[in-house]
Amino acid sequence: MGIKRAIGKIGLKIGRWKTVNEVPADLGNAVCIVAPHTAIADFFVGMCFYWYYGTKFKFMIKSEFFKTRFVSWALNKLGAVRVDRGKKNHLVEQMIDMFSQNKDTHLIICPEGTRKKVYHWKRGFHLIAQGANVPILLGFIDYKKRYCGVEKIFYPSGDYEKDLAEIWEYYKSIKVMGKHPEQFNLYEEY
Repeated sequence: MGIKRAIGKIGLKIGRWKTVNEVPADLGNAVCIVAPHTAIADFFVGMCFYWYYGTKFKFMIKSEFFKTRFVSWALNKLGAVRVDRGKKNHLVEQMIDMFSQNKDTHLIICPEGTRKKVYHWKRGFHLIAQGANVPILLGFIDYKKRYCGVEKIFYPSGDYEKDLAEIWEYYKSIKVMGKHPEQFNLYEEY
């Protein structure tokens, strides 16, 4: 067992997390969305999950986390993709290009775009999956049941509104609860 896998296993065990991973080993590149995203702890749960299953990943994280040289170095080593939310930076095109340069890599995105309550999700995950012609994995973290994983592979149709409605129905059906449940919104109209 490699060091990352051992760390992932220990981290999940310490946190009392049960996991599910229905992703075929030969899936290849994919966008993995994770919901709900209501706490910074979600990052550590997700990292342990991916290390435990031995899947290569990159993750999008806001530029505000890159405050010091050491933190920037550590985040880059972990696979961070820096997102400056205040600028037009062609991030979708960069991520599509990233997939053309990497094999068997999952790009982890929290489509809520923040840990605060939102009434719509960012479209980037869908645009990236469409542009790179990769599936979307529906990942979740449920603090009530201490359960995390990826149970469903979703192939985008090209119709964002239709796809988003199907994705939201999935999350409603599994009744996931974030660490701060009041911050997760699938149930109110926007």
